[in-house]
Amino acid sequence: MKLFDLTGEVAVVIGATGVIGGAIAEGMAEAGARVALLARSRETGEARAQAIRDRGGEAAYFSASATDAVHLREACAAVESRFGPVSVLVNCAGGNDPESTVSAENPFEKIPLEAWMANYNLNFVGGALLPCQVFGPGMLARGRGSVIHIASVSAHLPLSRVVSYSAAKAAVLNFSMFLAREWAPKGVRVNTITPGFFPAGQNKKLLFKEDGSPSERTRAIWGHTPMGRFGEASELVGAAIFLASEKASSFVTGADLRVDGGFLCQTI
Repeated sequence: MKLFDLTGEVAVVIGATGVIGGAIAEGMAEAGARVALLARSRETGEARAQAIRDRGGEAAYFSASATDAVHLREACAAVESRFGPVSVLVNCAGGNDPESTVSAENPFEKIPLEAWMANYNLNFVGGALLPCQVFGPGMLARGRGSVIHIASVSAHLPLSRVVSYSAAKAAVLNFSMFLAREWAPKGVRVNTITPGFFPAGQNKKLLFKEDGSPSERTRAIWGHTPMGRFGEASELVGAAIFLASEKASSFVTGADLRVDGGFLCQTI
């Protein structure tokens, strides 16, 4: 088997209709995996799965909410019925509730608990905890598997306006290290990828003005990123394939692979 060949693997990508999840799903299919795209948006999911099949890959969309254990169990059974046992799990579900964004009009002390819990449920419960409880047992029973969580640079350094999102992503990092320790003796590896800034639909309004020019926040981000730019979703694919490949990363667990253009290296 080639170092980065995923032929024979069944990869579940949760949040596969997003920018990052979609790129990873497409990349894993190109590497030979049979890919199950799990997300709530059927139209986008079906279109992405069809695009993968049009390029010669094996993929199918399965409807599921990452925060609903019943949905996830039903999807797990459907995936295994179609493709076979799951060996790779990529947790990409995540986002930030606008009501939790700190601003002059919405200071930290006035953020409603519901907004905090929405971020926690989506980014930690749905972005790590529940999927591992649902898909993990099958991997443990077979004695092999790779779990990849998508964290964030804000898990390491809390960003000024998205504190609840940062806290939830920090929980993902801590949980991943715990699970890596617990599951390593049973042959299942657990790692995280920490992306830097990758513009997507949910944050473009904060990063660009209506005329397309960079906002002050974008200029601040670029100034703090040694590479001086945003990342492209395709630049995360190699990291995901590396961590998914048993041959390439067989002794890697509990690691956090940063793909951030040097953001976390920058100081004053």
